[in-house]
Amino acid sequence: MIKGKADYKEYLKLDKIALHRNRKKPRFNDIVWKYEILLRKCEYYKNCKKGLLNLLILKYYKYRKYKIELKTNFAIPLNSSGKGLSIAHIGPIIINSKAKLGDFCRIHVEVNIGTNAGTTDEVPQLGNYIYIGPGAKIFGNIKIADNIAIGANAVVNKDFLESGITIAGIPAKKISNKGAKALL
Repeated sequence: MIKGKADYKEYLKLDKIALHRNRKKPRFNDIVWKYEILLRKCEYYKNCKKGLLNLLILKYYKYRKYKIELKTNFAIPLNSSGKGLSIAHIGPIIINSKAKLGDFCRIHVEVNIGTNAGTTDEVPQLGNYIYIGPGAKIFGNIKIADNIAIGANAVVNKDFLESGITIAGIPAKKISNKGAKALL
């Protein structure tokens, strides 16, 4: 969570590295990087800035973020992801507002991170260095350890506390001792 100007700059720097961008600013059509910058600006203004003027600035950035969300089908709430976030492609990504993603997570399209049916606060807690393949569904009051790769179309509904593994399947199970760091 961004708690000051130094954190804000660090998040932007590490997001840029995670996205493998070498330029100073996003190109006109680099909508994913623009989205991540707006996400971090909104987090910074929400967490660190007070006062009427800063509230208006926050509302402006939230509006711009919302406009990109309409184009990309992203639904990533503020303060849900750690530094080094990498969104791989444009396409539906839905994250519950109470879910927490650790640092250096890579998310592909069609990913859904949410609650069990009928609950509002039983959400996943993901560790650092997580790779989430296309179409993965992660839900329930579960914990995912650090350095785990989640395969494409996996349905994860139980804890995986062993770090450095790959999980896949419906329901997800351990399939390999190779973790996510090689994929990030």
